[in-house]
Amino acid sequence: MLDLIKSRKSVRKYSEKHISDEDLRKILEAGRLAPSWMNVQSWKFILVKSQENKDLLSKLSIGQAHVKNADALIVCVADENAWEEAKITHIKNPALNPALQSENGILIRTMEQLIYPISYMMLEAESLGISSCIIGALGNEITGIEQETYREVKSKLGLGEKQILSTIITLGYEAEKSETNKIRKEFDSVVSLEKIGNKF
Repeated sequence: MLDLIKSRKSVRKYSEKHISDEDLRKILEAGRLAPSWMNVQSWKFILVKSQENKDLLSKLSIGQAHVKNADALIVCVADENAWEEAKITHIKNPALNPALQSENGILIRTMEQLIYPISYMMLEAESLGISSCIIGALGNEITGIEQETYREVKSKLGLGEKQILSTIITLGYEAEKSETNKIRKEFDSVVSLEKIGNKF
């Protein structure tokens, strides 16, 4: 698994080779099986393959070309409605039950929960030889940009109240193979033992 994590990189240029529906289903299944607090699963995934919708989502993401040029997209939706059932659970401590937190708290926890399936899907794609890139620069309730386009996207994709288009994952086969040049901070600068600054 660590080798897979090391080899994964963001790819923005794709070949014309199509991804099979079988592989797309495997990628989406990896997201579905991701961990979730009390099994709330505060997410929805929309697979986009049509050029019309890819063009619209490219416009939403400030014209990023790899959004419209990818073979497929996974639109990741943060679904705040999923917490409603958790509000009536026996857990009444807001620290343990995000559903009892403020609106801002619920939004933060919903976005945090979505990180897990996004990571799982991107790693499953990598294991299948399919490249990906995560798109976070886009119009939604949080960024406040491209609001007219966002309203059109929400209508077209069937997003309802308290369903936020959080992220887009682009998928495709890399057009030109290149070496992975993963630049990350040194291990000791991000990992500490017991206290910040203590080496592990």
